[in-house]
Amino acid sequence: MCKLLKNIVISSLFFLLCTFQASVAAEKNYILQSFSKCSTQNDCSDILNSMKNINAPVEADIMKLENIIPKLPQNKNLNDGDSKSEITYNLPTDVYDLPEGKIYKQSSTYLSNIDPQKGEAGVNINYPGLRGANQLIVYTPDFGLRTGTNEFGAEAVVVHNTVVKLSGADSIIPREGFVISGHGKAKQWIQDNIILGTKIYINPKTLKIASFITPDTYIFEAQEKIKETSQVIEYYRMMDNCYDGRKAVNFLNKANDSIKKAQKHQDKAEYFLNQSKFYVNNALQYAIPYRPEEFKGIWIRPTEHNAHEISKTVDCLKNAGINNVFLETYYHGMTIYPSKVMEKYGITSQRGEFNTFDPLEIWIKECHKNNIKVHIWFETFYVGNKPPRSSRTHILAVHPEWANTTKALADNNELAYSVAEHNGFFIDPANPEVHQFLEELLNEIIENYKPDGINLDYIRYPQCAKIKSDSSMGTEWGYTKFARDEFTSIYGIDPKDLKVSDAIRQNWFEYRQKKVTDFVEKTRKLTIQNNITLTTVVFTDIERSLETKMQDWKLWSKRNLVDGFTPLLLTTDKKTAGSLIRDMKNQMNSNTKLYPGIFVMFMNAPTDELLLQVQETRKMHADGLILFDYAHFCENYQTTLKARAFNSNKKF
Repeated sequence: MCKLLKNIVISSLFFLLCTFQASVAAEKNYILQSFSKCSTQNDCSDILNSMKNINAPVEADIMKLENIIPKLPQNKNLNDGDSKSEITYNLPTDVYDLPEGKIYKQSSTYLSNIDPQKGEAGVNINYPGLRGANQLIVYTPDFGLRTGTNEFGAEAVVVHNTVVKLSGADSIIPREGFVISGHGKAKQWIQDNIILGTKIYINPKTLKIASFITPDTYIFEAQEKIKETSQVIEYYRMMDNCYDGRKAVNFLNKANDSIKKAQKHQDKAEYFLNQSKFYVNNALQYAIPYRPEEFKGIWIRPTEHNAHEISKTVDCLKNAGINNVFLETYYHGMTIYPSKVMEKYGITSQRGEFNTFDPLEIWIKECHKNNIKVHIWFETFYVGNKPPRSSRTHILAVHPEWANTTKALADNNELAYSVAEHNGFFIDPANPEVHQFLEELLNEIIENYKPDGINLDYIRYPQCAKIKSDSSMGTEWGYTKFARDEFTSIYGIDPKDLKVSDAIRQNWFEYRQKKVTDFVEKTRKLTIQNNITLTTVVFTDIERSLETKMQDWKLWSKRNLVDGFTPLLLTTDKKTAGSLIRDMKNQMNSNTKLYPGIFVMFMNAPTDELLLQVQETRKMHADGLILFDYAHFCENYQTTLKARAFNSNKKF
């Protein structure tokens, strides 16, 4: 009966797809996430009833629903205390069943867990995806729709024993497979031993995992890359009658010839397959054309110690095709320039590494000389992870009353730090003194240095987990004295005394969301007065942003409080990146620009993944892109982009 109901729902979804053109991303996520938890007939009935509220379909071109909705266990409730070996499926069970033929490389190790669960021994709920430090985890469809992991790891998607996709974080779990996910040492094992086409074997009882690289691995990898590159070429041929793809096609032909030679000459297969990989990488580099109107940005934390070094860096950026720099100017509670405002408040007036000169002045001068715009990258409510006691002029040593805090520490003088965010400290968005200080700082920067824009980062509360019970509310943020007193005066109850089930708790969410929005609005007035742009770093999932970070960017767009958003796409997978962009655009006012932040370099992914995400931003009609970040903008990435995509001088 449960399976029948799910089929009815899938049929209903496809009927809606054929009837309507639009999509509502939030409703899509709700339905699909509900399916990932569906384990009984009643669960499926509830989902079927929720379809009545849908007024727009899920987009079919993202992925087929049948491939992403997990199978239901037959006559089994997953919450009945089943053992891992009973509820885990789609895993190859014999680690010793070696692939036939030549093996170029093999490796084995042990998993930390399969489908970790809250409350299980060794599982820390504070870690995204329940994946801890140095852990190697396998996620099957029993875990849910996605892995839920963060960007500090590596992942491989496996279908029928074969790695079909490499990713960095929060991968979609395939219906007929699983995801291998690693952090730290486990991440290194994945990067050292797994490529596209790798054969994977797992023994769920012993938790042993083995990887094998064979000639078929390289053939699979090369053929997948050829297929991707061919699709890129066809896209530009359809979009531009003047597109010249001859050089890319020539390299593709050479790649195909090398695969044929590898299949014919098994003794030299490795040589020919590496040759094929070289040709197909070149094909992709020359397939993506330069777009002169494209916004090409990069985030930079400055490390240069004099004007000459800054000039060299700016020349490097210009040669790489960058036309917008997001310069980290206020971070960890300190400025890179000598600040009168910081001095007025008794806070460290300039970062120590820059105290012999003014880098901001030189950066703006050099960038403008080279027709590069400068946006002030500004860490709004985050003040770093150095303990306040480390310096008498630390922002929270001088003004401890500005500190944000959790419910658990609300009546304690101890300063709270966010375990989920590098053990970092935050200041209180509800405190008007905090607003005043930050406004003065922004005004000082705008008046004295004349930047082209402001980019507000950490314009939110510290991240917390979704709260489902009263016992877990201690990790929530915002329970400062000022906020509690003000909320109590308005609603007659201390937010610390609220329970999850209390209806007024929604007012507590809205109170904190409004405090963040208020500061965005104040900054907007400053940027309008000075005719410069305002962009904000936001999280792509609006529901999670509202609930766990108090960041209502949908409202900011609706009210035209920002010129654009600069969300980080914490993935190396182009399809996931495209889906995130599409979901955001569905929630945005058409007047708001979208400049997705590409995180591929930070994850040390192959250069082709960078190009494919550049291509994805164009396909999704984003207004440009920003690379994260200059510290990871290695020569291989620069060379790849300069081949054509970011090169205005090359003719094809």
